[in-house]
Amino acid sequence: MSEFSHWNEEGRAKMVDISQKDISTRTAVAQSTISLSNELFEAIQNGGLKKGDPLQVAQVAGIIGAKKTADIIPMCHPILIQGTDFTFHYEKTSDGYELTIRATVKCSGKTGVEMEALTAVSIAALTFYDMCKAVDKTMVMKETYLVQKTGGKSGDFFHQVK
Repeated sequence: MSEFSHWNEEGRAKMVDISQKDISTRTAVAQSTISLSNELFEAIQNGGLKKGDPLQVAQVAGIIGAKKTADIIPMCHPILIQGTDFTFHYEKTSDGYELTIRATVKCSGKTGVEMEALTAVSIAALTFYDMCKAVDKTMVMKETYLVQKTGGKSGDFFHQVK
């Protein structure tokens, strides 16, 4: 197992020096899942939410989240993001629906965009929750994780489904 890179010789936090790293194309995909009631699903499908379309607002909020990652996670480097996109997929469950949100973030840079993708999908899920909580207080935000990342010195990563 590799050592933590965010500590200096005195054991204090530091931002990793990436000045000598090569620029490469990097992509990360993150996913979050929310369970919701049949009532909320029907309200969304029928345009019945007073705050508007929760997926549209969640997507915009998620893009902002990706762009602001370095502002809220202390050791993240500011990155010139070159693309962020989302997919939303509902699946019927035994007691309602499950919404899967995926964020894909891309850049050409010296460090990866995993944290930007995870922040994007987390902010999108939180925004969806905020938009819908008046209709369904039983929503549950479930797992959020890195699905895959490509590029960079450490190579590619693909989450193995258990």
